[in-house]
Amino acid sequence: MSEPPLSVHVALLRAVNVGPRNRVQISDLLALLMALGFAGGRSLLQSGNLVFRGDGRSAAALELLLEAETAARLSLHTTYLVRSAAQWETVVARNPFLEEAARDPAHLLVMFLKEAPDEGAAAALQAAIRGPERVRLDGRHAYVVYPDGIGRSKLTTSLIERTLGTRGAGRNWNTILKLADLAST
Repeated sequence: MSEPPLSVHVALLRAVNVGPRNRVQISDLLALLMALGFAGGRSLLQSGNLVFRGDGRSAAALELLLEAETAARLSLHTTYLVRSAAQWETVVARNPFLEEAARDPAHLLVMFLKEAPDEGAAAALQAAIRGPERVRLDGRHAYVVYPDGIGRSKLTTSLIERTLGTRGAGRNWNTILKLADLAST
């Protein structure tokens, strides 16, 4: 009997390689994936974007495993957000801001969330917006348009996480599409 095919996953690490804390070599992360029995580990950029093949474990189970093993083996305490290749395709397909994605993809961000916020939290986030930003929530994903740029916005990751009551990691639309390409090859 043959082994079932390995499924493709995309893993995002929250807040690594962006400042003096949480520095990690991508080669160490790829070696960790291999040591855990995952195949075909690849990275995109130096900001914690990984694509790999693994068994049929759920995204939540993979997140727990990767967080624990990264802490134990690399002394790095970070949050992982994992989606299967099929889930990643759904994120791309459900983008409610198609015009913005075509016109200015660097200012469209998808924030991947640990848990789906409830309707009350979603309404609170809409009420917290003080600038031209626009947000649409879709389950465990927040699509955010930052027309004046992310760096100058008052709609920060901290504010989004605090208001929604969950942790997350954001990537701009260019990165989303590059990771989709990596996950499909």
